[in-house]
Order: sequence, then structure tokens, then C-alpha cells
Amino acid sequence: MSQTDAAQRLFFALLPDAATRAALARLQPLAPGRAVPVENLHLTLAFLGRQPGAAVAPLEQILARLTLAPLALRIDNLGYFTGPRIAWAGMTRPPAALLDLQARLTAALQQAGFAPDSHGGFRPHVTLARQAAAPTADAAFAPLDWRVGRIALLASGAADGLYRTLAERAL
Repeated sequence: MSQTDAAQRLFFALLPDAATRAALARLQPLAPGRAVPVENLHLTLAFLGRQPGAAVAPLEQILARLTLAPLALRIDNLGYFTGPRIAWAGMTRPPAALLDLQARLTAALQQAGFAPDSHGGFRPHVTLARQAAAPTADAAFAPLDWRVGRIALLASGAADGLYRTLAERAL
């Protein structure tokens, strides 16, 4: 069985440039836990779970057809998901353009027969640490402005723990 035939855990995400990724990594000490590898820092738009290799081509087509526009995010707060013990960085007020992009992507996926897992609704964030403690209330930082440049279809589950980019587009 070739690697393209094997089932993989797939998701669509916004990818930070190197400078933004480094700035996000500097927030990780504020979120004690198992830090996410710097190369894996991203903002998930749609998680598709385990998909067969045959799903990659239609997902690439969805990405190719998606209307994209410049997007600016202001990462200005830290949060915590208690159940999965995930510490994250996010936005006090996610911009309408981000919410619209995610809604259009989700609609395109559903129309093509994919069922993205919303985990209870879209809560845009960048996971900083897993198996984490909640960031302390005094964990302040200067807001981080992120001019999003790329959206990608990614696969997780590689032996090295890093995500693989299957397809990407510039915004």
C-alpha cells in the first residue's frame, strides 16, 4: 500500500510565517505543559479526522477553488480547554473575515460529502501546549499581529510528530 493510499488524519489550517511562528513560540513558556513543536504551530480551520488517501485529491480541489483574501489576526489572549488540557493563544475578537473563511470552507467540505469535526463550534486558536496547566491570570504579553499568508491541507500522525503539508495556497 502506498503512502497516498493509507488513511491519514487531515485538517485545513492557517500557517504562520517564520517570524510569527517564532513570536508564538515565545508565548509557550506562559503555558506550561508539553509544548507543541514550533514547526507545528497553526490555526485549525477544519479538522477532518482520519481520511482515506483517496480523499486528498478532492480536498486539494476544495482548497484550489476557495476564494481567499488577505487576513490579519491579532493574537491578544491566552486560554485553556480543560477537558483536553490544552493551553492556547487566541483572539478576544476574531475578525469577521476569519469567521467567514472558516464558514465557507466548512460549507464546501460538507457539500463535497466531508464532515468536519467542529469540536463544539469554531473557536479560533493556536495550541501552545498539550497536557498543560492553565496559563496564570497574570500571564500578560504584548499582542501579536499576524498577517496570514498561507492556508494549507495538512496531515498529522507522522512518526516524527510533525505535520506534513499536502497542499497550500497563498492568501
